[in-house]
Amino acid sequence: MSLHPNPPNTQGSPPLARLLEHTADAVQAVRGGKSLTDVLTRCPADLRPGVQSLSFHTLRWLGSATEVRAKLAPKTPPPAVDALLVTALALLWPVEGEGPPPYAEHTLVDQAVSAARVRIPAAANFINAVLRRFLREREALVVAARHSPLGAYNHPLWWVERVRHDWPQHWQALLASANQRPPMTLRVNARRGTGECYVRGLAALGRAATLLDDPEGTTLGGGQTVVLAQPCAVQQLPGFAEGEVSVQDAAAQRAARLLLDGAVLPPRARVLDACAAPGGKTAHLLELADLDLLALDSDPVRLARVQDNLNRLRLNADLRAGDGRQPQTWWDGRPFDAILLDAPCTASGIVRRHPDVRWLRRPDDVQALSRIQAELLDALWPLLAPGGRLLYATCSIFPAEGRQQIDAFLQRQPPGAALLQPQSPGHLLPLPDNAGIGPAGRSVALQDGFFYALIQKARSP
Repeated sequence: MSLHPNPPNTQGSPPLARLLEHTADAVQAVRGGKSLTDVLTRCPADLRPGVQSLSFHTLRWLGSATEVRAKLAPKTPPPAVDALLVTALALLWPVEGEGPPPYAEHTLVDQAVSAARVRIPAAANFINAVLRRFLREREALVVAARHSPLGAYNHPLWWVERVRHDWPQHWQALLASANQRPPMTLRVNARRGTGECYVRGLAALGRAATLLDDPEGTTLGGGQTVVLAQPCAVQQLPGFAEGEVSVQDAAAQRAARLLLDGAVLPPRARVLDACAAPGGKTAHLLELADLDLLALDSDPVRLARVQDNLNRLRLNADLRAGDGRQPQTWWDGRPFDAILLDAPCTASGIVRRHPDVRWLRRPDDVQALSRIQAELLDALWPLLAPGGRLLYATCSIFPAEGRQQIDAFLQRQPPGAALLQPQSPGHLLPLPDNAGIGPAGRSVALQDGFFYALIQKARSP
C-alpha cells in the first residue's frame, strides 16, 4: 500500500459508498482522539488505500467542511451523521491547483446517501438534502466559510494563533503548505548504490525522478536523496524489498549526516538513537557508518517496526525498550560517542503527511511535550562521552520545541556544552524557498518542517 495520500484510482476500486462508510468512521475516530494511523490498521485491507486517500483529503479540509455544515445544519447532527456529512462536503470542496475531483458530484452525493442507508438509514434523506443544497449554493457558502479562521486555514484556532505568533512573516504560507500533498522522497541505501544510478533505473522503468538539489545545484543528502515525480506504492519501487531504497522525507534525512559528518569517531563508535521508532534515522546511521548502535524506544510495539526496517535493509543494531529519561533502567554505564535525540513533539512540521495531527493536538500539548524534551536532554547529556556530539531533533515548527528548548538547555548546562555553528540548521520550514533546501519558485516544499541543533561536549581538561 502506498503511504502517499493521492486520490485513488477509481477504475477497479471498491464501491465508493463502502469507502465513504469507512472514511466517515475514520473521521469520527480522529474527532474522538484516535490516531488515523491506528484507525487505518483496522480497516479492511481491500479498502485501506482508498479510505486512506479519502481520509487524508477530508482531514485536510475538515475545517472548511465543518464551517459549511454548521451553516447548512446549525444543529449539530449525531457524530456518525456529522462525520459522513463533513466527509462528503470536504470531497466536494473546490481545491485550487489539484485538478478535477476523482468523482463526479452527482456520483459522490448518490454514494454518500447509499452509505447513509447502510449505516444510518434514518439520516439518508437529511444527508441528501444537505449535500444537494451545498451544490446549489456552493459559491456563496465557500466564500462565507473562508471568513472564519477555521474555514480559511483548516486548523484549530489555537494552532492558527500559535503559528501566527511564532512566524509572523510566514504564518499564512505555513498553514497553506500543511494542506498540500507532500512529495514522495526516497533515501537510496549508500551501501547498495547511488542516487544517480537509482534515478536512471527508475527512468528505464518509465518512472520520472530527480536528485534533490540545493539552490547552488549541488546534491543534498550525499547524492542519495531522490524525489519522485509521482508517488507510487513501495512495492513498485525497484529494490525496495531487497533494501536498496527507503521512503524518508528530505528533512529527516539530514539527521544522520548532521550527526556523523565532520565527527571524529573511534572505530565502531558507540551511538545512541534515543526515541528510535520507527527506525528511519536508525537505518540511515547504519547505512553511512559501521557503528555499535543502541536503538532505544519506550514503546515495545513501535520498537518492533525498527527491527522490521533493519531486517529489510540487512542492518544490525541493539534494540532496547526503555524510557530515555530513566537511564538507570537500561544504560550499562559506558558513555556514547554520539547521541541522536529525535524527541517526541507535536509533529507540527509534518502535518501535510499526517493531517490528523492538527485535530488531535490540544493547546497544552506544546507545554507538556516541551517538558518531556527538556527531561530527555538533561537525562541523556551525562551519557555522552567528552568530545562527543548530541543532535537534538524535532519534526516541529514551534520554537518552544526547537530554538527556545535548546536555548534553555544551554543555559542550564555548564560551559562544556557548545552549539556547533554552522552545522546546526535550526528551524527548517516546510516552504518552497526555505534557505538551503530547495530553489525558490517550486510550488511544493520539498521537505517537512524540522528543527536540528548539534551540541558538542567539551573534552576533559
